Amino acid sequence: RYLKERNPQVRVVAVEPAESPILSGGTPGPHKIQGMGANFIPENFQRDVVDEVVTVDAPTAVEFARKAATQEGLLVGISAGANLAAAARLAAQPEYAGKTIVTVLCDTGERYLSTILFEGLTG
Repeated sequence: RYLKERNPQVRVVAVEPAESPILSGGTPGPHKIQGMGANFIPENFQRDVVDEVVTVDAPTAVEFARKAATQEGLLVGISAGANLAAAARLAAQPEYAGKTIVTVLCDTGERYLSTILFEGLTG
């Protein structure tokens, strides 16, 4: 809300699991993006601030989190991978050409070292 008050042109984009798209009006369901989409809309969610909702499937979130680790040296979790995937998708759209896109990498990858996120990766 603060950013929109300071600059009305700011767009706020929420990210949710494609397998459980409740912010988009879909049906809650199981998914593998830990820390995101708890199958309910929290009381502190302010829909009036959100301009768009982007869904990201779990394999894509894992792919982007793995790329962050292997290509950028950022050890992030699966939900951060979902945010990166959504930001990349927005950046590829013509209406975002030349715009600054900011995302939040909201978790660390440490707790996922023994999960599908880092399965098969070698140093």
